[in-house]
Amino acid sequence: MNAFDYHQVADSEQAIEQAVRSRRAKYLGGGTNLVDLMRETVERPQALIDVTRLSRDIDETGDGGLIIGAAVTNSALAGDARVRSRYPVLARAILSGASAQIRNMATVGGNLLQRTRCAYFYDVAARCNKREPGAGCDALEGFHRYHAILGTSPSCIATHPSDMAVALAALDARIHLRGPEGERQLAITELHREPGERPDLETELQPEELIVAVELPPLPMAARSDYRKVRDRASYAFALVSVASMVELDGETIQDVRLALGGVGTKPWRASRVEAALRGQPTTEATIAAAVDAELIDARPLPGNAFKVELARRTLIAELSRRIADARNGGEA
Repeated sequence: MNAFDYHQVADSEQAIEQAVRSRRAKYLGGGTNLVDLMRETVERPQALIDVTRLSRDIDETGDGGLIIGAAVTNSALAGDARVRSRYPVLARAILSGASAQIRNMATVGGNLLQRTRCAYFYDVAARCNKREPGAGCDALEGFHRYHAILGTSPSCIATHPSDMAVALAALDARIHLRGPEGERQLAITELHREPGERPDLETELQPEELIVAVELPPLPMAARSDYRKVRDRASYAFALVSVASMVELDGETIQDVRLALGGVGTKPWRASRVEAALRGQPTTEATIAAAVDAELIDARPLPGNAFKVELARRTLIAELSRRIADARNGGEA
């Protein structure tokens, strides 16, 4: 056991002040990821700053969106009536992940910042560039069935594990941050980094910076959104491929579409090429298939996860077809 200091704070200002004063401090939410990593000696913070007293509120914005406090638990977010009716993709993504006990503890901020579940990252005897820059990557020649095919590099192929973050990516969520230099916002698609040559740098957060809230924009088409997760077993398993999707039609023309993928990317993967290829196009099978192929053309599979290319293709096509059918039945958004 590594000794560490524990600090409980009342608000974000106290949290940041304590983080600046402490050495090698980590913010602690529900602890569902960080505590595991500490047990495995992957993380060895000298101080834990308990931020569970940050906002647990889900508030309306002036334009009809929602502001979600960073300390809101996953269970509370998935169970909120406004989320379930206006952003069902988010509720379904959360409920598809982990167990009820973990969802009761895990927080929104912590979920976004959870680290990969790569077995080689957790194994301190294995080579891992994410854990120890420059050490090498044993996953490249090892068991990589669950690893990424998009956004990878020769340094890292670890998959981002979050279901919630995939839904938030499709919803164009914005992340509210606070740190020693003040407040700022990031689009969720800008929060996480692709590994490149520095897989140890996972996000664009600055030192001591803290997630304080997540903002969902007003998005009428999201009321017909959905989340599909393909995995090895029906529950308590990470995605092989997941899709967050929503479509808006104008007659038989695709007026707007939002898509994000999980299980295949080194970060929550916004399928922007599919979106661009489909907007303003007819709802034909050929159009959908061509758009999906454009997204997956840069996939870099390895022998153990090559099946994910076709699995992602089929899942995307199936989900787009379902959303188009839902949009037809639901009429104008």
